[in-house]
Amino acid sequence: MSATFRLPPLTEGRPFHLAIIAGLACAFVIGKALPSTIDAVSAVIEPLCANSVTGSQDVVEPITSHALPNVPGKRVTIVRVFYGPGGFTPAHRHAGSVTAYITKGQIRSQLAGGPVETFGVGQSFFEPPGATHLVSANASATEPAELIAVFVADEGAQLTTLVN
Repeated sequence: MSATFRLPPLTEGRPFHLAIIAGLACAFVIGKALPSTIDAVSAVIEPLCANSVTGSQDVVEPITSHALPNVPGKRVTIVRVFYGPGGFTPAHRHAGSVTAYITKGQIRSQLAGGPVETFGVGQSFFEPPGATHLVSANASATEPAELIAVFVADEGAQLTTLVN
């Protein structure tokens, strides 16, 4: 018993072969570009990730960062800020506008020239560009707190600068 195996003419398989080659080329390009893309996003978010003076339970977790196609030169960056009990961030400024939304616990906040305010779950506050944020702290010494911060700033700007 013998079987005959017939290969299709080269022209019938050409689109399939081209698709495989194109797919591999795209994977190669993405593989080459991905590390530099990750480095760029990390460079934008890194200034936010400095731990506060109180210790290692205070964490800034990047969520996403995207250029705004309808606002050339601007980028939106979203981060989650975890404050351990008694945690805080030293006085600082942001390059762009920031809206913070409290998702856990209570946050004390004060902008230069304004009162110290306490915000709870479901509340939010706004920081205009360049405002000095004198107080950003967990209001509790025993329970954690958390907020989501949404930044809109110039592309490539350092989002957070500590104030001496």
